[in-house]
Formats: sequence, structure tokens, C-alpha cells
Amino acid sequence: MSVTVKIPTQLRSVTGGESDTEVEDAGTVGDVLDRLYERYDGLRSRIAEDGDLRRFVNVYVGGEDIRFLDGLETS
Repeated sequence: MSVTVKIPTQLRSVTGGESDTEVEDAGTVGDVLDRLYERYDGLRSRIAEDGDLRRFVNVYVGGEDIRFLDGLETS
């Protein structure tokens, strides 16, 4: 399954100006992020620390904040 990831303005300098991108075959939010880290150098250091998302980074799936779902294991 493919998912569309919306890139906020503050991170577009890392993504070469892309405002959204497609990620294939990712089962969880953590999988999606791993694919994005492989694709965009510098993204991990901007949004993650010690394997978790930084406090100010919000990720939504279907309009729901993953903090109130299953975190990085949200599918």
C-alpha cells in the first residue's frame, strides 16, 4: 500500500522543496519514517531523538495524532 506524506514548510529544506511524497509498502508509521530517513539526509536529526519523535513533531494518521493511537506502531 502507498501512503502520501505531507511535508511541512519547515522541513522542505531537507526534502528539496517537496511538499508531499509517496511511500510504498510501509506497514507502520515507524516504517514510513525509516523510508523517509533513507530518502532524505538530515531528516532524522530534525525530527527524531533517541529513536522517538521530538516533542514538537506531530504526526497524524487519518486526522488522529499518533500519540493517542499506537505511536510509531500505528498502522
